[in-house]
Amino acid sequence: MKANRWWLAGLLLFIFISGLTAPLLRAQSAEVRLTVFYPSVGTIRNLQALLENGLINLPGLQVTGVYHVREATNYEEARNYVRNNNLDWFTFKAFSAEIGPENIFETNGLTAELTEIFRQSDGIIFFGGPDIPPVVWGERTNLLTEITDPYRHYFELSAIFHLLGGYQDPKFKPLLEENPELPVLGICLGAQSLNVGTGGTLIQDIWSEVYGKNYVEDIIALGPERWHNNPYIKLHPDLRLSGYSFHWIKLLPDGFFVKKLGFSDRDRPRILSSHHQAFKKLGRGFKIIATSPDGKIAEAIHHTRYPNVLGLQFHPEHYRLWDRNLQVKFSPDGRQTSYWEILSTNPPSVEFHRKIWQWLAEAMKQHRLKKESLAR
Repeated sequence: MKANRWWLAGLLLFIFISGLTAPLLRAQSAEVRLTVFYPSVGTIRNLQALLENGLINLPGLQVTGVYHVREATNYEEARNYVRNNNLDWFTFKAFSAEIGPENIFETNGLTAELTEIFRQSDGIIFFGGPDIPPVVWGERTNLLTEITDPYRHYFELSAIFHLLGGYQDPKFKPLLEENPELPVLGICLGAQSLNVGTGGTLIQDIWSEVYGKNYVEDIIALGPERWHNNPYIKLHPDLRLSGYSFHWIKLLPDGFFVKKLGFSDRDRPRILSSHHQAFKKLGRGFKIIATSPDGKIAEAIHHTRYPNVLGLQFHPEHYRLWDRNLQVKFSPDGRQTSYWEILSTNPPSVEFHRKIWQWLAEAMKQHRLKKESLAR
């Protein structure tokens, strides 16, 4: 009889503890959902590298790649890549509503689907790509601006306007008002799109507009700390030089990298760079948090109202950053090296890149836990 009482007490205790811990276990095991724009093969390879190298440590992560059917990219290649590599964590969603310069920054045919996918997401990334048509911010087109995929820009800019709002219509209620802590990351073109999507503008060509240089030889003479891509590739296309360049960036003392990620404004992380355009007038809500060494080019922006919205003019996602075997050259007479060697021999460059991805992963995880907690 005494044994039965102990057994019953143990059972009741187990039920009590299970009742307390079950919600926590459900929250911990909940799938974190990431939405990425421009789901090309390159984008997927970059995400694979981030996962495999532990930079994004989110077991059970589910990724949805979204795009517009009129984009120039052949996404069937990406679908085949996902199938052939058994990437069951990656799915696609195509949008087809009519979109153009005349209806980007307003409620349009994309609104309902964008709202649905944003509400399902724990994080959003806008990746790199080609030049944005200047018509969308009301300027004429510079001869050095190359427009190759306008519908990608119309789609992504409209998505950003829906998320963040902008100067284009101050009365528009952005979706992040529902959920101000949703993490949104823009990389290179993605960062420029965050700026333009919220009413900002761009410098259409850094070399000619900022430095007054119109010849490659003059750009080379500026020195690599003022290069934002590799000018040598224009002179030596036969040598298969890297089109990217590395330079350090200046972290502003009141910015995200110092205040949130714990770096010092004296730190000089090196970053991978490939762009010829840059931020000009800032979009609504953004402030500059890092610049080029000479202070003339903004290298990162952060939103002042939504704390997890970050735009990086550089490339922390590139899978080759973590490839220790890759050998490249940046100039005809330069030595062979790797992206990893450059990062690892210039502290705190590796830590800087890791902390960016750790921040994103943690912000996404906390977003999911909060969502699950509110749902109970």
